[in-house]
Amino acid sequence: MSSQPAFQPDEEFLLADESDPAQIELDVAPAREPHPGFDAIKRAMDITGALAVLILTAPIWIVAIAGILITSGRPIFFGQQRLGYRGKPFTCWKLRTMIPDAESRRNEVLHLNTTGGHAFKSPDDPRLTKFGKWLRAYSIDELPQAWNILTGDMSLVGPRALPIVENVYVGRQQERLSVRPGLTCTWQVSGRSEITFDRWMEMDLDYVDHRSIPRDIVLLARTPIAVLARRGAM
Repeated sequence: MSSQPAFQPDEEFLLADESDPAQIELDVAPAREPHPGFDAIKRAMDITGALAVLILTAPIWIVAIAGILITSGRPIFFGQQRLGYRGKPFTCWKLRTMIPDAESRRNEVLHLNTTGGHAFKSPDDPRLTKFGKWLRAYSIDELPQAWNILTGDMSLVGPRALPIVENVYVGRQQERLSVRPGLTCTWQVSGRSEITFDRWMEMDLDYVDHRSIPRDIVLLARTPIAVLARRGAM
């Protein structure tokens, strides 16, 4: 299925610059199904779960959109190019939590990175808006990714998709791209930004190597608890 957004960006949508020469496409072989029918069951769970998220969080969307408009104006949504399944780029959608020119100022804040790797995370990122910090604290900014799940670019459970410039791997690490990226996974329920980059990659590879429907269900059940605990949220 096409990874192109179903709507064209206007004053409500902000797309990260797609002309970045660092944007690449990796050729990663797909992971084998743990058992026959696994992919079909997982896809059915994804569609059902994404629809449930959109319906059940409707009141939260209203509060979030109103808050963005009141505190920092438009755009409301932010689309960023990330590497997904088999290393193919797709547009990952989020509620905007940063100032509109945040992408162009990325190099100004790289020294604040706390992950010890190429993925950028910082509790002191000056590009975040005050309301955006609150959205991130409870992962509300991630809700639009339900659309990415419905289009097939993402799954409910899988390694977190990283911005293209952050996809720098050693050894087996790029095998995390052999499955669809997810809204949640082991890293998200284990401390998130408190975890070093290398340990994060180990968690993702462990998920890839030991995927199962029961494991996905456990991770989904742990996710609301992790979100409310706000551990490692940035």
